Formats: sequence, structure tokens, C-alpha cells
Amino acid sequence: MNQHLELLLLWAGGLSLLGLAAAVVGVPWVVARLPADYFNQPRRAVWREWGDEPWFALVLGGIKNLVGALLVLLGMVMLVTPGQGLLTLLVGLLLMNFPGKYRLERWLVGRRGVLTALNWLRRRGGHAPFEPPTY
Repeated sequence: MNQHLELLLLWAGGLSLLGLAAAVVGVPWVVARLPADYFNQPRRAVWREWGDEPWFALVLGGIKNLVGALLVLLGMVMLVTPGQGLLTLLVGLLLMNFPGKYRLERWLVGRRGVLTALNWLRRRGGHAPFEPPTY
């Protein structure tokens, strides 16, 4: 039993370090590339409408959802371990496609401190701050 516990702790520590590295590099990169009015757009542009190849859009969508799900899982792990758990979770949710996503994004950004943290990352990258969501 101790051997299984050690293995579990080793995996948890490794995932925590991986998540921390992904958060330090990936979260600011994604947050900086979103438009300032991202949380106030009346209609989102659907990236699948941009291409002429439906199979490419399907593959790209699958990869995007897998990466988003991985970031959500890493964000949940980082809520209790070192790292930017909430921001990583938010970026993972932003990548994924599911019904009600826009409402959830706006609700999360409306929480105290989340918009402040996102805008801090944008300022460090030299980008305009996000506009607060209007309801």
C-alpha cells in the first residue's frame, strides 16, 4: 500500500510541476491574445466557419477540446498545489466548446479578483485591459 501511495504522490507532484510550467507559459500567452472586448461581444465568431475543410475543423476542434480539458484538470490540481489554478482552469474552459460556455466565462470573470488578475497579465504583456462584462 505504501508503494502505491508513493507512486500517487510522485504523479501528483509531477502533474503539479507540469501544470505550473504550462500555466507560467501558456496562460499569459492565451490571455494576451484575446481581444479587450472578449467578454462583451454580442456574437462570437465561430472558428469552424473560417475554413473550407470540414475534416480539418473537426480535427482542430478535437485537439482544442483535449488541450482545454487537460488545462481544466491541471487547474483543478493547482487549486490545492502551487500554481495559478483558477487562471489555468479559466483558460481551459475558454478553449473548450460546450453549451453555456459564454455565460460561464462571464460569471467567472465577474468574480472578485479574476478580472483583476487577467488584466494584470495583459498589462505585463503590454495589452489593453479587458472590458468588464456587462449584463
